This record gives sequence, structure tokens and C-alpha cells, in this order.
Amino acid sequence: MKKILLLLCCAFAASTAFAQVPSFGIRGGVNFAKISASNGNLTASTNSTTTFAVGVFADFKFGSLSLQPALNYTGKGGEGDSGNGGTTKIKTYYVQVPVNLVYHVPAVFGNVYFGGGPYVGVGVSGKTTITENGSSVSEDITFGDDQDDIKRTDFGLNGIAGLEFNNGFILGVNYDLGLSNIANENSFSTKNRVFGVSVGFKF
Repeated sequence: MKKILLLLCCAFAASTAFAQVPSFGIRGGVNFAKISASNGNLTASTNSTTTFAVGVFADFKFGSLSLQPALNYTGKGGEGDSGNGGTTKIKTYYVQVPVNLVYHVPAVFGNVYFGGGPYVGVGVSGKTTITENGSSVSEDITFGDDQDDIKRTDFGLNGIAGLEFNNGFILGVNYDLGLSNIANENSFSTKNRVFGVSVGFKF
């Protein structure tokens, strides 16, 4: 965790030292989130649940490369069988800071971009909703160190790709590969997986 935070700080420092004056942008879209669980021998994942993400980013460009730190509010979670013929839906929301190294390929309309980097997220809210026989019951998710809590910090790797048009409009996709165990459980490891589709604008 400390190494990741140090990497983020170094990335910010490097961007301000070597890049041109940054441009800034906004981005928002739809997330399709799953939770993956593994005990070392077997791995299983939930069905996906639909959430959303919004955020702002800076683009420190140097040549065909740019460094893009961002601040996002993003949804994660998953959906599965409740065990009684119904469904259990988990939705968690994080304030997340990714720092991506992005490569830009010039095109007639603007550029094609792709890249990736680390992210760190802090859980701020969440709900578990159980739906059975046409009725639903919801319960707030708590973050902490107790057995029934979800760990507040999530970190992993983030990949992005998309199209950036000359007028500043952006179409993009992203994938978050969680590397940290978000459950307070030693017998298995539970991690976030999120695929997102977004639109944005760079000023």
C-alpha cells in the first residue's frame, strides 16, 4: 500500500517536472462490476451488476505519451443467487485515484489512445439488496476490520483505451483489476473486477 501511494506521488512529481501545461477533462459512464473469489484452488465470480462512474482528470502530455492522474467516484460490486430463488445485489462506491501512462496514436479525427497504471480507492458507501418473491430488503454495507465488514481500501491495476476527437469529445472503455482482498477473511480472497464504458470532454 505504501509503495503504491509513493508511486502515485512520484507520478505527479514527474508530470509537473517534464510535461507541458496540462489539459483537464471530465468523464462519466456505466460500470459493469463483478466480484471474484478464490481459495487458491477454485475461482468463482458473481454475475455483473450495473453501476456508474464520474470523475475529473488531468493530462500531462510529453510527445505521444501523457500521464493522466484522475479523481473518480466509481461503483463496484456484483450480483448472485440469494439461495432461496432470489437475487443478492451488492453495490459499493469508492473515491478512486488512478494514475495512467497513456500512449496516443494520431488519427484524422484526433487520436486513438490506450494505457494503464495503478489505482487506489477508498470505500465511502454501499448497499446489499436481497430480492425474493417480488419484495426487496436493503442493508447498508460497512467498511472496516470486522468479519462482516468490507475493507475500506481497494487497490489494483487500471487499463484504458478509446477515441479522442479534435473537438475534445472522448469515447472510452476501462477495466479495473482489483489486486487487494476486500474481505476480512483468510480462507479465501475476494477482489473487484470492473469494466466501464464512458464519454467525456477534454478542455
